[in-house]
Amino acid sequence: MPLPVILDVDTGVDDACALILAALHPEVDLRAVTCVGGNAPLADVVRNTLTVLEACASSHVPVAPGASRPLLEKAVDARHVHGDDGMADLGWAPPTTSPDPRHAVDVLRQVIDEAHATGAPVTLVPLAPMTNIALLARMYPDSFERIGRIVFMGGGAMVSNATAAAEFNVFHDPEATAVVLDATAEHDVPVTMYGLDVFYEPRIGLDDCAELAALDERGPGALAAGLMRFMSHRFDADSATIGDAGALAMLLDPDAVRTERLPVRVELAGSWTRGRTIVDTRDWSGDMEHDPHGLAEAQVDVALEIDGPRIARLWLDTIRGAHR
Repeated sequence: MPLPVILDVDTGVDDACALILAALHPEVDLRAVTCVGGNAPLADVVRNTLTVLEACASSHVPVAPGASRPLLEKAVDARHVHGDDGMADLGWAPPTTSPDPRHAVDVLRQVIDEAHATGAPVTLVPLAPMTNIALLARMYPDSFERIGRIVFMGGGAMVSNATAAAEFNVFHDPEATAVVLDATAEHDVPVTMYGLDVFYEPRIGLDDCAELAALDERGPGALAAGLMRFMSHRFDADSATIGDAGALAMLLDPDAVRTERLPVRVELAGSWTRGRTIVDTRDWSGDMEHDPHGLAEAQVDVALEIDGPRIARLWLDTIRGAHR
């Protein structure tokens, strides 16, 4: 049976790539999409999300606005990467659909509870700052406990981007990530971190973009081609990463990604390292009495290696398959 999934997004070029995969892949049952401010302000994120789903003939999927800013700090964005509108400045017409009137946290709660009642718990895939998910954990812990699995895009064991120490999603709201990791440990919810160590490897070339663009005029092929061309030009490269889409793709092809279960915590106070995911790769057979911090409670399946071309093919084949 298709996997019941909720995406939490800050759409975003790479979130759009993930939405395309979720909307088109036959093994994904996309139950809802919740939105949070991040790559772009919340209003832009909602509009971009509706635009992608409309292009993929999936406007029936509820899209719910959530938090517009982090738990503690002022909002920042990444429009210098994703374009002024947050999604490649493609000039597409505004979506004809409207967002769900409910708050994202209420949608998360309802969809999670309904899926749990059927015996097929939902997999939650946060691809953005985890503000909405932290609010869910605090407001509705019983619902959080009913999540089947969390696979989030964020952090990195060895790689960073927003600062010398931190990846953007965690850097944007490190308290939220810390709350969520603590909640996964408390409620025994399995959690996987798809971080920057693997994020950049699945790439789409400009030749692939030409093929995608020829599939349709205002559908997923044209949209995917426009997104990848924009990012290729942005970074003066002949290819672009599908980024967040890899976090969803690894659920569909887990053998393409190597993970290792490791203790993970988030640095909240460091002057130079705030927002860093501290991935503990030490050998635990040694004496740990000298460590004043001890082991992090959150045990996370951290993605460390990936077959990038294999994941990229999965994404491309999904779009091609939608036109057969």
